[in-house]
Amino acid sequence: MTWPRNRPDPRQDGDSAAGIEVTEDFEPFTQRNDIFTRAFWDPKVRSAKTDAFFASYRMEAAPRRGDGFSQRDFALRNAAWLVSDLISNRQAQDGVREGFQAPIRCDTPVAEDRAEMGGPEAAAAEVKRVARFFGADLCGITDFDRRWLYASRVDTRDMSEAPHGLPEGLTSVIVLGHEMDRELVATYPSALAGAATGREYSHEAAVAMQLAAYLRNLGYEAVPSMNDTALVIPYAVKAGLGEYARNQLVITPEFGPRLRFSKIFTNLPLAHDAPTPRGVRAFCDICTKCADACPVKALPYGPPTDAGPNVSAIRGVRKWTSDAEKCFGFWAKTATDCAICMRVCPFNRDFTRLRDRLWLRLALGRLRRVALWLARGHGTRKKPSDWWARR
Repeated sequence: MTWPRNRPDPRQDGDSAAGIEVTEDFEPFTQRNDIFTRAFWDPKVRSAKTDAFFASYRMEAAPRRGDGFSQRDFALRNAAWLVSDLISNRQAQDGVREGFQAPIRCDTPVAEDRAEMGGPEAAAAEVKRVARFFGADLCGITDFDRRWLYASRVDTRDMSEAPHGLPEGLTSVIVLGHEMDRELVATYPSALAGAATGREYSHEAAVAMQLAAYLRNLGYEAVPSMNDTALVIPYAVKAGLGEYARNQLVITPEFGPRLRFSKIFTNLPLAHDAPTPRGVRAFCDICTKCADACPVKALPYGPPTDAGPNVSAIRGVRKWTSDAEKCFGFWAKTATDCAICMRVCPFNRDFTRLRDRLWLRLALGRLRRVALWLARGHGTRKKPSDWWARR
């Protein structure tokens, strides 16, 4: 494996600061083993319920009755996904489901003349400014670490493995964070809450494509990416946006766990951000609220390990790992996504408020047990009907 020339082997200088523990058994993850992809080809995962789960996003499955699962709730969720779906399906007939199993097709050619960017520091500052302009809530930059690339993508015509087709010479990954609506997250599990997920997938599709087009107009390669091509969490952590938590999410000081992430692979010379451990790992060591709240007990107790419960877990990384089969089984049962673990997380707060910023200082310091005690009862589910009733 070759490494980017702009920094030493990241296994030697960046992993410990990012809290990434890679063992000798490490293997790049094959996207065909992603739980959502397995739901199309693996009889151990696929069932009538998983088929109905996907059908519900086309309003083909009858919505459940009850608060949060009405036709109106499913209608809003599916409308929130619309832009993402349009991007994802542009080349489905060719075996490329853009935005999920393959890099998003670039509609903008790379300009023949390269703009002078004033050096990596200036270029990084400009990228972040433009990312904010297009609507990203967070932006960090890290090296193009090939370990987190999927070993292969999936050809959706027959679910076989297919190559990435990424251009040569990529050196950096721009990671974009997109905040999920806090009031909708508070209604998980519900189809209504799924609108928070869908809206950000649609937002991130637009933001990533626009920022990539800007870089390509400047004469540099830029490949926009959502759930495709690579695992985004290691890049987000290495880019200094947050820290990995027991609930499998990245905890950020701005929005806690309420984020979706997208990324752009580029050869534009950029200054890289550093991982910024603040103490989330120490808090998660004593907190099990997400694991306690999980209805199917898919989240782990105890310390991080390098053992995964099934093939949908990456091999050779010591971390907290969920049982994706149990998790997705619950999604299929409810016909929508579940993020109870996000809702109940003590870091799921409004950090524009002073009291929540003060709580954060406690949680990341020696008084973390006091912060945990203060978080008792935090994350109580809100009624979806109350969200609709707001004016």
